[in-house]
Amino acid sequence: MLSLSQARRFTAALALALVCSASSASTFAVHIQDAAGAPVRDAVVYLLPVGAAKPPATPARAVIEQQDREFIPFVTAVRTGTAVTFPDRDQLMHHVYSFSTARSFQIKLYEGDPPNPIVFDKPGIVALGCNIHDWMQAYIAVVDTPYFAVSDEQGNARVEALPAGSYEARAWHPHSANEWQQAQEMSDAHGSEARIVMNTRTPLRKLKPPLDPSKY
Repeated sequence: MLSLSQARRFTAALALALVCSASSASTFAVHIQDAAGAPVRDAVVYLLPVGAAKPPATPARAVIEQQDREFIPFVTAVRTGTAVTFPDRDQLMHHVYSFSTARSFQIKLYEGDPPNPIVFDKPGIVALGCNIHDWMQAYIAVVDTPYFAVSDEQGNARVEALPAGSYEARAWHPHSANEWQQAQEMSDAHGSEARIVMNTRTPLRKLKPPLDPSKY
């Protein structure tokens, strides 16, 4: 059993270790805009360690809902090995599918919660659709790193808890022809910032019609 003085020294050492550990993690803050300067939402920003081992993966889950005959969210980022569920919040059936190389699957007609989640164990982009409502679209970016974020309505994204080291920073958006990337050094707790310009376009897609209960 530790004496009182030993316990105090141990507690102080532990607190110092925690402070040092926290100070070694940095944040990569990004603002993403298009060529006209407008903010770009739903861009996936991720950092791949260079010359260092990735932290071991832990079991993770994500949720993509179907609500008002749309996928929510439109873009989801997950680490490889993540199990994703696709609950149906509508009072009608959906049929979720993907023919993407990174993960091909089908969840045939169902309501409520599907029986099993889909595990995404290969990095890449997975485009989602609904076989009943062909205007429904969404994307999953499966990345082989725990360091990622998705930009918000203001075009901002923050990748946090980055250990010091070298990274390859990348950004991807479903409506951009090219993926942005650059080398990135993270050296201290102050972090780093970047401004990214992505040439996005508005894709042609079928508009969602008014709800006709007789058809569904």
